[in-house]
Amino acid sequence: MITKKIESPQNSFIKSIVQLQEKSKNRRQSGTFLIEGLREIELATKGNYQINTILYQADIISLDQLKPYLNQSTELIEISKEVYQKLAYRDTTEGVLAIARTKELSLSDLKLSDNPVILVAEATEKPGNIGAILRTADAANIDAVIIANPRTDLYNPNVIRSSVGCVFTNQIAMASTEEAIAFLKQKNIAIYCATLQDSTSYHTRDYTSATAFVVGTEATGLTQPWREASTKNIIIPMSGEIDSMNVSVAAAILLFEAKRQRDFK
Repeated sequence: MITKKIESPQNSFIKSIVQLQEKSKNRRQSGTFLIEGLREIELATKGNYQINTILYQADIISLDQLKPYLNQSTELIEISKEVYQKLAYRDTTEGVLAIARTKELSLSDLKLSDNPVILVAEATEKPGNIGAILRTADAANIDAVIIANPRTDLYNPNVIRSSVGCVFTNQIAMASTEEAIAFLKQKNIAIYCATLQDSTSYHTRDYTSATAFVVGTEATGLTQPWREASTKNIIIPMSGEIDSMNVSVAAAILLFEAKRQRDFK
């Protein structure tokens, strides 16, 4: 553990952290990303993320509060109020940020139960929707989330913030649609695609065996490969004027129907 202090927002290291926040290219090239907030750092640590650096504002948080997240390889940097304000996204946080290593997030790393429930989100683009989906997945305590044909960097600060740290509590894999379909079929997991075409009401199906729900974008829905691979297409009946709802809301309805059928186990 090395302690030093940075007081200027113009410091070159601080500028590099800003680039880490703003540019997915920098996160990808460095293999690192920024975490803001003590709860998020705690969840990342529990999720076996490697914390390289912790930056703290001593007027807001004490070193004693950070000790559980420090080891001999963690660099500790005290920053001024001005530097903290430059880096912090949220108005009210605990005065701490961390730089962590990204994970590969491959399908082969997923550890599934004998009777899994999986959520697949295809081409979800808005960070807020991804964050909300991950919160839902955590609440339902499902086996894994697969993001197929990803359009957004999972370590985008807006994803981390909107997920309230659930990006660290879920098993997540990123894959192409073709790879995800092959994975589910190889594991003998039934595929239920939420789509308007050739579908039956979601509550009429049995989800007590290995199940994957697949949701797409509100604008374009699911691509043809998913509809062709589907065990059964399902739909959430709606009584209003529109024929779609927010993808995270749809995911919540489907996941908790599976949980209900399994007595919430």
